[in-house]
Amino acid sequence: MSESTILIFENTPGEKFRDGFERRILHTANLMTVVIDITNGPWAAADPYHSHPQEQTTYVAEGEILYLAEGFEPQRLKAGDMFAVPSGRPHSIQLLSSQARLIDSFNPIREDILG
Repeated sequence: MSESTILIFENTPGEKFRDGFERRILHTANLMTVVIDITNGPWAAADPYHSHPQEQTTYVAEGEILYLAEGFEPQRLKAGDMFAVPSGRPHSIQLLSSQARLIDSFNPIREDILG
């Protein structure tokens, strides 16, 4: 990507990466934003915990989730809420509404999901 490149969300193709999940990814050399649309809720249980070396923030743009992080009480979050995940902290979500849109930001970028 050159310095003159402008990244536009609408021009970013969606990728179905799991049943009920579609993501769009925008990134620079050091920052990644992933918009995830989830349409298969509500879930009976949370996803398995996972962790990664990247720092993460997530903005709940639509829907309602239960955010779980190792060592902390679960937090019920709705549209307009945001949470942060430190590097290496095991975390998960449980979708409480029928659908949700989450906007994740990662630093540094997650090469593992660039495909």
